[in-house]
Amino acid sequence: MRIAIIAGETSGDILGSRLMKALLQYHPNIEFEGIAGKEMMTAGCHPLYPIEKLSVMGFSEVLARLLELLSLRKTLIQRWSNNPPHLFIGIDAPDFNLKLEASLHKKGIKTLHYVSPSIWAWRENRVKKIRGNIDQMLTLFPFEVDFYKKHQIPATFVGHPLADEIPLQSDQQTARTNLKLNQQYTLAILPGSRNGEIKRLAPDFLHALALIHNKHPDWQLIIPLVNKKIRQQFERLQQKIAPQLKIHLVNGQSRQVMTAADQILMASGTAVLEGMLINRPMIAAYRVSRLTAFIIRRFKMIKSKYYTLPNNLCDQYLVPELIQEEVTANNLMQAVEKQFQQSSQQREHERQCFHQTHLQLRQNASQKAAKVVLKLLKQ
Repeated sequence: MRIAIIAGETSGDILGSRLMKALLQYHPNIEFEGIAGKEMMTAGCHPLYPIEKLSVMGFSEVLARLLELLSLRKTLIQRWSNNPPHLFIGIDAPDFNLKLEASLHKKGIKTLHYVSPSIWAWRENRVKKIRGNIDQMLTLFPFEVDFYKKHQIPATFVGHPLADEIPLQSDQQTARTNLKLNQQYTLAILPGSRNGEIKRLAPDFLHALALIHNKHPDWQLIIPLVNKKIRQQFERLQQKIAPQLKIHLVNGQSRQVMTAADQILMASGTAVLEGMLINRPMIAAYRVSRLTAFIIRRFKMIKSKYYTLPNNLCDQYLVPELIQEEVTANNLMQAVEKQFQQSSQQREHERQCFHQTHLQLRQNASQKAAKVVLKLLKQ
C-alpha cells in the first residue's frame, strides 16, 4: 500500500509523523512518499522534496515564490496521476494542498485533509474549494465539525496529538533543572520559528525585554531558537539592539522552556496552543507584512472573534493579543506587566479554562485519525 503525504511546516511534520506511526502499527508495509520534514522522514516517509519548499506564510511572501510553488504542485500532480497512490493526505498547508487534492480527486485518487484550514476564522469562501474535492476532513477542534456538516463536507473530530503528549500537570521544577535555571521568576520568549517572524517581531521583543529588565532586573529571560540559522539571526539582532541584556538562549526545546516558565511572551501560532496545554499565562503577538495586512483588512477576511486558538477555544479573552501596529516595545512590556500583576483568582480561572480545554482535546488523536484513514482506504 502506498500513501502520498505532504506537510508544509514543522507542526504539520509532527502531526504527519505521529499519524504515520499509528498507521504502521496496523499495516507495517505501508509506503509513504511526499514532502516531509525531519520527523516524517524519521517515521519512514520518502521525501520527494524537503518541507522548507512550502514553509512560507502571508500573501506577499507567497507571491515572491509563486511560480516555484505552482511548478512544484504541477510536478506532483503529474507524478501521482501517472502512478496513483492509494490515498493522498494533505496536512495543513491549505493554499498548496487543497488545489492539489482537488486535482487528484478528479483523477479518482482518494484524498484526505488533516487539520482544517481556519475557514471559520478567515477567508470563509475557501470552503467552496473543499466541497466535492476531498473524501474526508480531519479536524483538531470539536467546533469545526459542525461548520463542515453545514457545508456537506465529511469531517471527523480527532483531537490534537499535542493534547495527548503534553501531561495534564506540567513539571516546572524538572524543566528548570534540565535547563539549569534557578528559582527566580522566569519569562520565556518565543519570537517565532521562521526567518520572517524573527525579522518582524524580534526587534520589538528585544526592546521590550530591555524595558522589562529595567523594571524586573531579577527575572530570568530564556529564549528557545528552533535551529542554528534562526539563532544566528536572533543573536545579530540582540548584538545590535540589546547587547548587554542577559538572555539564556537555548537550541530548540521550546516545550521544555515553556514548562520552566512562569509567563510567556510569544509569536502567535501553534506554540500558543502548546502554551495553553502546558497551562502558562501568555501574551501573543502577530505581525505580517504590510501588504498582507492591507489585503486582510481591505477584504475583511478575519471572521473569528479572537486571533489565538486558546481564546477561540475558551471563547474568552484570556491570552492578550497584540496585532500588527500594536506590537511595540512599550505595549509588549505593559502587557507582560499587567498579566504579572493579575489576581490569583484571575489566574485560577484561566488555569481551569485551559485545563478543561486540554481534556476536551485529549482524544488519542493519532490513533483516531489512523482509524479514519484505514476506513477510507477500505471503502
